[in-house]
Amino acid sequence: MLDPVIASRFQFAVTTIVHIIFPVMSMGLAPFLIYFTWKDIRTEKAVYEQLRRFWTKIFAISFVVGTVTGIVLEFEFGTNFAAFSTAAGELFGGPLAIEGMMAFMLEATFLGVFVFGRDRVGNVLYMVSAVAVGVGTWLSAVWILIANSWMQTPRGYELVTEGGQTVVHLTDPVAAYLNPRFGYMYIHMQNAAVESVALFMAGIAAYYVFRHHVWGYQVEHVSFWETTLKIALVALIITAPLQVLHGDMYGRHVAETQPQKFAAMEAVWETESYVPEYLIAVPTDLGDITDPRAKELFGLGIPGGASWLASGGDPTAEIRGLNSFESEAPPVAIVFWAFRAMVGLGFWFILLAFWGGYRWWRGQLFEDDLLHKALMGSTVLGIVAVEVGWIVTEVGRQPWVIQGVMKTSEGVSPGLTGTEATVTLAGFVIVYAALLGLYSYVVVRIIRAGPPGSDELETVDVPERERETPSGEVTTDD
Repeated sequence: MLDPVIASRFQFAVTTIVHIIFPVMSMGLAPFLIYFTWKDIRTEKAVYEQLRRFWTKIFAISFVVGTVTGIVLEFEFGTNFAAFSTAAGELFGGPLAIEGMMAFMLEATFLGVFVFGRDRVGNVLYMVSAVAVGVGTWLSAVWILIANSWMQTPRGYELVTEGGQTVVHLTDPVAAYLNPRFGYMYIHMQNAAVESVALFMAGIAAYYVFRHHVWGYQVEHVSFWETTLKIALVALIITAPLQVLHGDMYGRHVAETQPQKFAAMEAVWETESYVPEYLIAVPTDLGDITDPRAKELFGLGIPGGASWLASGGDPTAEIRGLNSFESEAPPVAIVFWAFRAMVGLGFWFILLAFWGGYRWWRGQLFEDDLLHKALMGSTVLGIVAVEVGWIVTEVGRQPWVIQGVMKTSEGVSPGLTGTEATVTLAGFVIVYAALLGLYSYVVVRIIRAGPPGSDELETVDVPERERETPSGEVTTDD
């Protein structure tokens, strides 16, 4: 049986890796759905109603599965990390409770109107429901990331002894909730969600456009997929460069506030200057895969790039090595290779965005088969980038569950046995794999069914409104 600390960490990792897919889809789709609803109401063009209805189905299923998998994560704090919950509950529990009472309820309340109420409410209320669902979705991320960012850069607290146990006491809610990491995490996560959905939409649309324009198959509703591809490209052109630019600032912040994590990201063991930033790294021998060290890697790198990132512009700046820290190092191989994957994907997304934009500008967007294949191959890579980004964030913080305050081994439930932790880990792997498989099956079915045809679109009763004719007479329209 596994050690309860290891098993608990694996269980939380598995549930988080699967769960994060669904919030990414719902948060990323939210601004698109608001836009589609606004265009549908304003222009009354069938394509925008098709876009709204089609993507709302995927949003709804993502919301439902995300709710189910997310609630379990909160229970795991009590079952597997009871010591952490007891010590940090005063600060950590508040944001999670507010997320459920405020953001989730706002989203859930108006989701019913948004999904089922188009022919039952007027345009104004329906538009309000779209915005409320989007705001609720993004507010959920606010409170979740407040809790997580505090674990990365804890502020506004003091350690006190209650009943013989050291606990975290909240002294300054503003400092705690608006800690230095929150802004970086929120912007990076929300932009990543929109970027991921833009890639997802572009990849699916590229498949149907490719079949129609390149292979010559008759694709039903091809104009729907052409419009989808264009809208996704616009979003990608905006979000892809922003993600890399903001990532540069985020990396500098990590170097300042979590230097040990930054050293693991760059595999720097001894304190040194002029550290290269490897964009592509290849181990010189197989042992370097599990124990990478910057000086022993061969690859494409920017001389002084890591030093430049850490300092904000000085390629000769010194980076503190892992051997200089008193606490044990994070699992360096996982952090190092995950960071390389995240950065590499980020630059690939920029290339895709401007490649597509250039082809669109040249009037060749629908004929470039190589671009279509690249977009199809990148359909889920945005979600992959989010996953490896969170691996860097969470694994890089180890051995701390609260940076500099409590180690992960100290936060595990004291009465948890290795047998209990291992059995539940196996059960969670099976259940979450099944949920992910079912979700994927349903989404594929929705995509294969395609958008509703013009004859399937609901006729919406628009209230009569007065208008004045050129002759000055007042009449009404339906």
